[in-house]
Amino acid sequence: MASVLDRFRLEGRTALVTGASRGLGASMAGALAQAGADVIVVARGDLSATCRLVEAAGRKAWPFAADQASRASLDRLLGAFGGALPWPDIVVNNGGTIRRAAFTEFSLTDWDEVIETNLTSVFRLSQRVARRWVEEKRRGTIIHVASMLSFQGGIRVASYTAAKSALAGLTRIMANELAPHGINVNAIAPGYMATDNTAQLRADAARSEQILARIPAGRWGEPDDLAGAVVFLASPAAAYVHGHILAVDGGWLAR
Repeated sequence: MASVLDRFRLEGRTALVTGASRGLGASMAGALAQAGADVIVVARGDLSATCRLVEAAGRKAWPFAADQASRASLDRLLGAFGGALPWPDIVVNNGGTIRRAAFTEFSLTDWDEVIETNLTSVFRLSQRVARRWVEEKRRGTIIHVASMLSFQGGIRVASYTAAKSALAGLTRIMANELAPHGINVNAIAPGYMATDNTAQLRADAARSEQILARIPAGRWGEPDDLAGAVVFLASPAAAYVHGHILAVDGGWLAR
């Protein structure tokens, strides 16, 4: 009988991680490689450090420069599958951006860029890959990166909250339609993580203190805190998990 630990292995599979140049994306790409997957890493920034992480685990890395805010750039990524890039078996939709302003002052430009990056590009990439899997009767896994603001409203982040709330709903509808085809769709909702997106919050001593006071774990999360979650949801161990949003938040939602 195979060990239960073998169900967490990803040998023979190719993962795609967007927003993989640093932070959460780079950490998840490295974790998937350590579990045995080759990894397509996508971002508009420098991907060399992430490629080194993947290769240090003995896996192949395919870097691809793409800006999810640009439909033409995303089209180039979609067009590369089956040519410069292999078709992935696992998709981690991590890439995203955030803009902050009071709701009454929030610009349409900032609204459009965040919705395009955090929601529309996720829909387009997931749809293209899932369509291929269904046509070829292939199993596959899609993992969205949601947020605490998939559950809560927040302040000064209207477009981000709207996109991440919609992403929670997209996770469920995709799971409903794709589970019969052997495709798992789930999401990870990181808590307050020490990344570029939270730099302003961490620099504000009063706001940072308020946030830490609510986190039972008593600290900001680190990118490596997502490693176990992404490997689990990507692996055969999660074969019967569909439409779930896994909070990795230090207990924030429990409080």
